[in-house]
Amino acid sequence: MPSVLLVDDDVELGRMLAEYLSAEGFEVRAAHDGTEGLRLATAGGHDAVVLDVMMPGLSGTEVLRRLRRESQVPVLMLTARGDDVDRIVGLELGADDYLPKPCNPRELVARLHAILRRAGSGAGKRTLVAGELVLRPGERVAEWRGAVLDLTSTEFNVLAVLAAHAGEVVSKAELAPQALGRALARYDRSIDMHVSNLRQKLGNLADGRSPIQTVRGMGYQLLVR
Repeated sequence: MPSVLLVDDDVELGRMLAEYLSAEGFEVRAAHDGTEGLRLATAGGHDAVVLDVMMPGLSGTEVLRRLRRESQVPVLMLTARGDDVDRIVGLELGADDYLPKPCNPRELVARLHAILRRAGSGAGKRTLVAGELVLRPGERVAEWRGAVLDLTSTEFNVLAVLAAHAGEVVSKAELAPQALGRALARYDRSIDMHVSNLRQKLGNLADGRSPIQTVRGMGYQLLVR
């Protein structure tokens, strides 16, 4: 039974979502403010965290910022509908996915299953080597130039897809189902933000180029040399 931490100051909504998730086979623990949510999230023991952005006191964005210093547990952000800034900031800080509020509980369940499925999809898969990049999907470990990268689950998924097609152009439409477990919605910049995070963590090649190149109008390409 997967364990989910639900952090939302809306007690009534939180109760409704918790009941729905429980009925769908999740073990749910709830926190109704950012401080308590951060404490429980950093304590570990959860397979995923559902985190509301708009909370008084310690906001969901700040909770995520502090959480990512200590943990790469998958995080799904609940954002205000139509607020692109919250979504972009959340993805920049390492959120794995987001849903606008009010959200459909069935969609939330589907997104959580996708996140957890992708997080556990590496068991038994072979090691991927692309130039100076080594990925061990079974252990969810990525090494770049001999150093272990600190990646979120979704960042690992994106990098694994690019590594499996190293030297080839992979479109965002191809990346999304494999890395996010869903198709991209219109104006959805999730893949772009995850790639941006990966570029920061990988740094540049000796010639100054990023290892992940944008091929305009087509997609992304992982350079192998």
